[in-house]
Amino acid sequence: MIDLLVQQGVINFMKNGMKRGIVGLLVASTIGLMISAPGQATCGGGGGGGLGGAERVYEVPWKRLAPSETLPKEGLILYWIPANPREYLKSTLRDSRTLSLYTSRCVSAVVLDMSHPQAGQLMGEDKPPLVLLAKADGTVLGKVQGTVSGVDVAPVEDLLKNSVQKLAEETKSLMASGKAKQDGGDKEGAIKDFRSVLQNKCLFPRMGREAARRLKSLGVEDVGDMSLEPERFRLKDNAAIVRLMTEGLKAEEASNFVRAKSFYLAAHRMDAADPVPLRFLGELYRHHIGDWDEAREVFDEVIHMQSDPLSRAVALHGLGKMAIHDGDFKGGLALMEKSAQTYPLAICYRNLAVYWNSEGDHQKAADYTKKALELAPEDPFMLIFSAVFLAAAGQKDEALKIAREHENILPASYNLAAIYAQTGQRDKALELLKRHFFEYERNASVRSKEMMEARVDAVFSSIAKDPEFLALTSGADGKLPMPGASEAGGH
Repeated sequence: MIDLLVQQGVINFMKNGMKRGIVGLLVASTIGLMISAPGQATCGGGGGGGLGGAERVYEVPWKRLAPSETLPKEGLILYWIPANPREYLKSTLRDSRTLSLYTSRCVSAVVLDMSHPQAGQLMGEDKPPLVLLAKADGTVLGKVQGTVSGVDVAPVEDLLKNSVQKLAEETKSLMASGKAKQDGGDKEGAIKDFRSVLQNKCLFPRMGREAARRLKSLGVEDVGDMSLEPERFRLKDNAAIVRLMTEGLKAEEASNFVRAKSFYLAAHRMDAADPVPLRFLGELYRHHIGDWDEAREVFDEVIHMQSDPLSRAVALHGLGKMAIHDGDFKGGLALMEKSAQTYPLAICYRNLAVYWNSEGDHQKAADYTKKALELAPEDPFMLIFSAVFLAAAGQKDEALKIAREHENILPASYNLAAIYAQTGQRDKALELLKRHFFEYERNASVRSKEMMEARVDAVFSSIAKDPEFLALTSGADGKLPMPGASEAGGH
C-alpha cells in the first residue's frame, strides 16, 4: 500500500511543493481532518475508544521495536517474536483485558522481529513464534512457545499472572526483611531491602508507598513521586466487563449512544482502576455526543490515573483535537505530539500530517503520512484519505475511481465529498456532505462543529460561497476564523 501510494504521487506530492493551505483533509470516523487556513489544523473522527470502531475493545498496546531501538530499561517486559507478519495481524495476543491492564502497571508489551540484534539473545535455543517475559536486566522469567498457528493468548496471560504473583510474594518478603532490619538497627540493610521494594512500586503501589515512607524515616529522600496510589484492578471480572464493553461498542456503532454510554459506565463501575471504559466513554462524549466538558473531564481522569499507553494516547489526542477546534493551536499541537510519543495511533499521525501541511512543512507532513500508512496499510479510510491528496494534486481520475469504489462507506462521507468538490462535481459533493451531516452525524452539537470545519476547509473552496453550501452549513458553531480572517503565521 505504501509503495503504491508513493507511485501514485501522494507522498512525493506532499514533499515536493504542495502550496501552503491548498489541501484540507477531512474526516468522520477514523480519518484526520485538515483545515487549511494559515496556522490552523482541526481534527475530527474518533469513537470506538479512539480507534474508529475497533473490533477489539481490549486492544493490547503492543509496540513494534525497530532494530535500531533499545530494549525497555524498567519494569517487566513481554517480548513477542512472531514467525511472520501475518501472525501479528491474526493473533489472539492483540485482544486481552488481562494483558491490557498489566500494561498500565509498568509491564511493556514489545514486538520484536528476527532482525533486531537482541532477538536471538533473548530466544536462546528457542524458535519463533515465541513470547517470553523478562525483567529489565534481561532475566527471563518464563516463555510460551507457539505453534504453526502462532502463540495463544491464554498461556501468556497465565505466565504473566503467575509471574506477578511470585514477584508479589518476593516483594512481601523483602518488605518484612526490611522492617526486621530497621527494628534491629541495621539501617543499611533495611535501606537496601526497601529500595528493592520501591523498584516494584508500579506493580505493587501500596507496598511501594510503605517502602517510601520507611526510607524517608531512615533519612532517604530520593524515593520518587508516590502521590499516585491506584486502586487494584479486578481480573476476576474479566468476562463480565468484556461483555459490557462489547455491547457498548455494538450500541455505539448502531448510533445508540445513550445505550452505549450506559454499558461503558457499568463497566467503569465494576472496575474503577480500568482505564479502557473511560477511554471509550471519553471518545463517545467527544465524537458522538458532543459534550466536550464531559469528554475533557473523563480524558483528564485517564491521564491522571495509571493507564495503559493506548488509553493515555487516545486521551491526549482527544484533548488536542478539542483544543485546536477551540483555537488553541499550540496547545493542541503539543498534546497531539505527546500522544504520538506515548503510543502510535494512525489517526494521530494523520492529524499531525494535516497540521504540518497547513504550516507549509511538507517533509514533516509526508513523514507523518508515511507513519500512518505503515500502521494502517489495509484501512480503506486511509485509501480515501490519500485520494484527497490525489485530487488536490490534479490526479482527478485516480481520486474519483477510489471515491466511486468506496462511496458506500457512510463514515467517509465528508472525505468523499471533498474529492468530488475538488474534481468539480458540485452536486455530488453537496449530496455527500448532506449525508455526512444528517445521516452519519446524529448529534446537533457535533454537527455544528463539523459544519464549521467544512466552512473553513480549503477542499470546499470551489463551493464555499455557494448558497446551497452556506445553507447546508448554517448550523456552524463559529469557533474557527473563516479563511482570510487572519494571515498570521504561527499560533
